[in-house]
This record gives sequence, structure tokens and C-alpha cells, in this order.
Amino acid sequence: MLDLRPAMSESAADRRGVPPNRLAWGLAGVFFALYCCVSVLRYRRMVSQGYDLGIFEEAVRAYAHGRAPIVALKGPGYNLLGDHFHPVLVLLAPFYRVFPSALTLLVAQAALMALAVVPLTRWAHEVRGPRTALLVGCLVGASWGIVKAVSDDFHEIAFAVPLLAFAATALGHRRWRAATLWSLPLLLVKEDQGLTVAAVGGYIAWQGWKAGGGRQAGRREQGGREQGARERSGLRWWGLGLAVVGLAGTAVEVLVLLPAMNPHGTFDYMNQLPGGGAGAGLGGAGGGLPHALLHLGWPPVKWLLLFLLAAPTGFLCLRTPLALLCLPTLAWRLLSDNPHYWGVSYHYSAVLMPLVFAAMIDALDRLPARSGKRGLAVGALVTAVTIPLYPLHEVVMPSAWSVSPRVAEARRLLARIPDGATVAASNHLSAQLTHRDTVSLVCQPQGPTQTRPQWVVADLTDPSVKVPCAVADTDRLLAEYRADGYRPVVDQDGFVLLRRP
Repeated sequence: MLDLRPAMSESAADRRGVPPNRLAWGLAGVFFALYCCVSVLRYRRMVSQGYDLGIFEEAVRAYAHGRAPIVALKGPGYNLLGDHFHPVLVLLAPFYRVFPSALTLLVAQAALMALAVVPLTRWAHEVRGPRTALLVGCLVGASWGIVKAVSDDFHEIAFAVPLLAFAATALGHRRWRAATLWSLPLLLVKEDQGLTVAAVGGYIAWQGWKAGGGRQAGRREQGGREQGARERSGLRWWGLGLAVVGLAGTAVEVLVLLPAMNPHGTFDYMNQLPGGGAGAGLGGAGGGLPHALLHLGWPPVKWLLLFLLAAPTGFLCLRTPLALLCLPTLAWRLLSDNPHYWGVSYHYSAVLMPLVFAAMIDALDRLPARSGKRGLAVGALVTAVTIPLYPLHEVVMPSAWSVSPRVAEARRLLARIPDGATVAASNHLSAQLTHRDTVSLVCQPQGPTQTRPQWVVADLTDPSVKVPCAVADTDRLLAEYRADGYRPVVDQDGFVLLRRP
């Protein structure tokens, strides 16, 4: 087979200058520290929210004490495995048992996200040497999708990011078994990740068919053409089998496991997918899947998403089939009628970052050195521009390291609530209590058979005025608590603390 790899731009001596493992782990350590700073400082400033940090802390806290992940913030008796399928969270339970704090989740997420830098940096070192590897590692670590996820509380997809980085790297090295083993645990991270597992299987099968497309390939297989044909056939079946496992895993999780554990007996997000429920289509217009397909490229924010996925790689990711691994995640996001999925906020793009950068490295291995340098320069420029737009820059801002008087006042208020209490709290305050109390949202209606919370605490200036708690709902529930005889302990400066009689 013709060797399309370009001559390396760095000398052998340069390559030996920095061992790839030392460079990769060193960069991972740097970004781990930066991620910790960003997320911990935001928690300290009470930027973190009950939705979602508090939710995941309640789940991990339950696992740490040997209980099912019942999360009061989601509702009475709500099993979080009925919201999204993420049993992988149980791996955090031993750490949380020793360090019972939301910071345990944030530090673990920082470590997992930073770990994705390691395989991609080592692969770039192998392809183009240490200087390119240093640049690629920095591009991965500073990529907007990962940085945004790190700053956006905690989510289960933190486990998927390194798994995808290792799986995509294994695919680039044509280590099919390793790619399979790295991708299969994705089925335990979140229900949609089975589609990416299927994409990995499809890529492996396609490589089997591709290898059999030319007569030269068979002659070059060790042991003759017959053995080569058997190996290619085995590779195709291997990939198809993995694709079936991925698709079946998602189907079982969405259609069986999630409804079985959901208090409503259904998958809560089915109606956000085209044709998945009785809800309206895009913008409430209805139409299901046909309507979604017609509006696949509208509104324009979807094109912004696609642009910002490719731009940090200097658009090199578009020049290799590895980028096709992004299609399952992009499909459900762009076809959904939930506008939160279309943009470049929240944590949804973190799982795409290791895939686009793996595709970039694969392209560097295929393209002439000059084309690769141009792409790296563009990627570096785009990343430099996006850093001030995403929270990584907060580590050099003095305001990020200070605590406002209002935050200090809120901490004094929360200190009046004893450990082990049941508390109804507003969104941002709830994230500060889930390590020691059973916390629900202040705007959640209380059923006639429910035990009323012992304490109610709210910050009436909480910016979460629409989701998860609308102002009207909070005001109505606070009025009901007062009418039920709850005694005001604090009611000043927008803070309300009530105690059950």
C-alpha cells in the first residue's frame, strides 16, 4: 500500500528530546490544575447550581452509602437512573465516602477531562514530533467544548471524554481490539453513547471492506491471500458485531431500563426527539422527523456549532473519516427540538472534542507537512480567540479568586441550617447543601402525603428565574409555607429562611 505519510518536519534528535509520556502527562497535569481552579472557584463563588451539580452529588452520596440514587432535587423518590442511564457514577462513591463534598465531583471531572489530553498528545508526538504534540495537547486542553463542560457544574459525560480519546486514538493506530475495549464502557456513561459505540463498530467494519477493495492488499497479508481474506472478513464481522451491541445497548436503555426506573414510567426526553413523542416539532410547529430534517440547518446557531467544532482543528478534521464518529451525537442534537442542544453552551460538545482532534491528528499523518502547518496555525488562532469567551480565562481574573459580600452573607445564612435536615432551597443555594442535607427545590409542590421540609431557604435574586424555578412558582410556594405556619428566621436583602413549626 502506498505510504501517504509526509516526511517529518522535526529531526530524530528533536523527537528524542522530550519523551512523549512525560510531555503528555505533564500537559494533562497542567490542565487538571486549570480545570480544578475554574470549577472550584465557581463553586466557592456560588455559581454552581443544584441543577446539575446538586443532582449528581445527591446521587453519588446515595451510592457512597449503599443506596439507590434517589434524588430529591428531581422530585420525591426520583431514581436518577430513570433520568439518564449512567451507572458509571458508582465509581465515584468510594472517593465521595472519604471526601463527602461536591468538590470531589468537580475534582474527579477535572481529572477525567484532563486525561483526554494524554493519548492525543502521544499520538501527535508519534506523527509530528514534540513541538507539534505540545501544540496539539494545548489545543485539546483549551478547547471550548471541554472548558465549557468543566465550568458547567458536573455531568456524567466526564467519563466519556477520556474513553473517546483513547478509543479514537486506537482506531487511528488500527488497533481494533483496543478501540472496542475503550468504547464499550460508554454504554454505562449515558444512553446516547451507544450510538457512538455503533459508529466505532461501523468504522472498524468499513476498514475491513476497504482493506479488501484492492488486489494488492491481499498479496501483502502475511500468510497469503486466503489468510488476508479471512482476517478482513473477521474484521468486518467484528465491527458489525460492535455496531449491533451499541445500537442494542441504546435501545434497551431508552426503551426498557430508563422507563422501568423513571417515576413516570417513560423516558423523559423522548418527546424532544423527532418522532419520539406527541410533542410539537421545531419551534412548536409540529411535524416530527420530516420537519426536523427540513430544518436540520436552521436556525443558524447550528452552523455556528459546526463551525466551532471544526475551526479549532484548522478544519483538518474534515479531511479524514475519523470525523464521522461525531455524526451520532450531532444527529440527535441537531434533530432535536430542544434549542439548548443546538448551540455552543452547556456541556454537550465535550464528547465531540476528542473526536475532532483525533481526526485532526489522523489528517496530519496523511497530509503534506505544509498543509498540516497551515491547519495547526489556524487551530491555534481560533483557540486563542475562544479562550477569553469561555471560562478558562477566569484563572487570571482577580474577581474569580474573591468572594463577594453577598456570598459571604449566604454562607452565614446556610450555616444556620443543621446537618441532616430536610431543606427546600433555591437553585444556587441548594448546591451548597447537598453534601449534608436532603435537598429539594423550593419551587417543587409538596404532595399531600409528603413530609414537609424542616427548612426553607431561598435567594430571591437567584438568576435561575425560569429553569428550574420560575419566580412565580417560588413566590407561590413561599406564600404557602408561610400560610402553613413556617416561622421566618431571616427575611432581608432578598434572602428568606423559614423553619417548620
